Amino acid sequence: MSLECIQNAKLEDTGFNYTMSLIQGKYKMYILYTLMGYGVVRFNEMKKYIGTISYKTLSTTLKELEADGLVHREEYPQIPPKVEYSLTERGKSLIPILDQMCIWGEQNR
Repeated sequence: MSLECIQNAKLEDTGFNYTMSLIQGKYKMYILYTLMGYGVVRFNEMKKYIGTISYKTLSTTLKELEADGLVHREEYPQIPPKVEYSLTERGKSLIPILDQMCIWGEQNR
């Protein structure tokens, strides 16, 4: 990218900004990473994997990811209620990015 291009760019108009708007937040990447690694995950399992997240924050964050089309929520009509989460095709398209972040982290920590 040339200097002139950078000077005239508006970050809010970039693909980078759009991507960040979907995945920024304290726990969104952790949730996506968990779903990438484990596939289908129940709510309480997700809480256990992440550990430091509260139930309310986990619930809110999952709803945001679902609204953005990155996470699928499957509710089973039974008692007690059973809800499973997985990545949508759109969410799965982030896997190469998450993989590269993992590789970079391993190489640079």
